Amino acid sequence: MSNAFLVSSFLFLVGCACAQDARQIVTESQKRTQSKSQRYEGTLEVIGPQNKTSVKRWTYQRVGSFGTSRIILRFTAPAEVNGVALLIVNHPDRASEQWMWTPALERERRVALQDRATRFFGSDFSFEDLEERDVNQFEYKLLGDDIVDGAACWKIEARPRGSKSSQYTSTVLSIRKDNYVAARVDNYNQDKLIRRIHYGEIQKVDGIWTPRTMEVADPSRNSRTVMKLEKLQYNLPLKEEDFTLEALRRG
Repeated sequence: MSNAFLVSSFLFLVGCACAQDARQIVTESQKRTQSKSQRYEGTLEVIGPQNKTSVKRWTYQRVGSFGTSRIILRFTAPAEVNGVALLIVNHPDRASEQWMWTPALERERRVALQDRATRFFGSDFSFEDLEERDVNQFEYKLLGDDIVDGAACWKIEARPRGSKSSQYTSTVLSIRKDNYVAARVDNYNQDKLIRRIHYGEIQKVDGIWTPRTMEVADPSRNSRTVMKLEKLQYNLPLKEEDFTLEALRRG
């Protein structure tokens, strides 16, 4: 998922408003999240119909520049998913490459491009939501102003360029004017809202404004997933050789 999600990716982390166009705003938002590396421990709480809840834990590590980074996400709990891991190799000009490692089978499986719209381990995030989205893969349009959690935001529409494969035909970003952090992301297929991601508990960590919680809602399923980041650190001395298929298998 941008900034990781993630967050990096899960995630779209992406003076005077009149002096900036939509692309400049998104570029500045992306620029302010740049770091050489990132690491955190996370919880993923899925709240389904009738408030049925499940919780998973993972560790997340990222190395490299935004749009060309490598990510390894590894589950630690519960027992049935312990050790299952995902390697994401992001590219600035096309969709990411993703591989899933399953210890019980002792093999990795490439996540096919046509499967990126599927739900990530029963959550309301999709595999596509975990990749970083480089600013140059989209066209932008400033729609006006917005208010999210009491904060003034720019409201920006993003549409993927022809080279970008996506389940979403458009995305509406609400980016805060005070710190350029994405406060809300609405993903659409034509006129249908597919996913809404809300970013909360925005704190400065190692000089970078970062949402510590992300909540994604799937209107069609009447469910939502809350992701929380713990022990978050930036610019650690991580090595690219620890973000390969061989490293994925080693655990």
